[in-house]
Amino acid sequence: MANIAAAPATAAVAGPSGPRRRFQFQAIIATLPMIIIGFMVFFVAILFTIYWSFTNSGMFPGWGWVGLKQYEILWNTNNWQIAVSNIWLFAIFSLIINFTVGFLIAVAMDQNIRQESLFRSIFLYPFAMSLYVTGLAWQWILDPNLGLQNAVQNWGFTNFRFAPLGDPGQAMIGLILGGCWQGAGVTMAVLLAGIRGVDQEIWKASKIDGIPTWKTYLFIVVPMMRGAVATALVLQVTGIIRTFDLVVSMTGGGPGIATWMPAMYVINAIQSKLNVGQGSAAATMMLAPIALLLIIRAVVSWRNERRAGMNVT
Repeated sequence: MANIAAAPATAAVAGPSGPRRRFQFQAIIATLPMIIIGFMVFFVAILFTIYWSFTNSGMFPGWGWVGLKQYEILWNTNNWQIAVSNIWLFAIFSLIINFTVGFLIAVAMDQNIRQESLFRSIFLYPFAMSLYVTGLAWQWILDPNLGLQNAVQNWGFTNFRFAPLGDPGQAMIGLILGGCWQGAGVTMAVLLAGIRGVDQEIWKASKIDGIPTWKTYLFIVVPMMRGAVATALVLQVTGIIRTFDLVVSMTGGGPGIATWMPAMYVINAIQSKLNVGQGSAAATMMLAPIALLLIIRAVVSWRNERRAGMNVT
């Protein structure tokens, strides 16, 4: 009896330490090639891109150091200045619309509606589509002969005009609409997760105090979901900075260069002008906002952890 009772105990102690460690070691070995490739593709490639931005690289990457010359040429180039102004315009309106619409949908989804999973899938569906496909869809929607304008005119509103993609002064409106159609859904999903993570006692306390629901969401819930807001912000900013497929499929950068984006400048510099150094400088400038955002987030997280530690002590 003693031996029988002791056997399971021995197995219970020895089991987790032996096989589990072997499993972890085997998992590390199995994923090591992927880790190495990922490290080389992302980290090492980024380092080389930054270095080549300080060289006189032409058709092929070179090693001749020229300092900040490529950046001086970059910021004195009209196409780059237009691309930067466009990305700022696109970013400001996209962030405002995506967060506003995404938050409103998240609040609506939080009301225990029927078929919530179905509606959540519908709102997330655009995000699952390729940006190129999204651009083609919105190109057809905004086509004056096939899309929205033609449909409304056929309904009897013959004076209706809305074909922004053919107008250099309004083409960015079409890009913003296409980008927000895809980005609002994922923002909704992230913010909804943040809302659902708020302690239910907060809601009970606000109801007892007679605080209106909309004030509870804006002034109590939103400040408590900083992590979800930061995650959604990083996703949106990253997507905005690398905007390329959407522009190519909707406008091709036109009319003229009215809808050029920094990513298009990078591709054009490397492929058309055969200037790797100039393309690398533009790509490095595109990395700067993301790096700054990540640094700010890391500093804020560190300060929050430090404050929490001080409060505990």
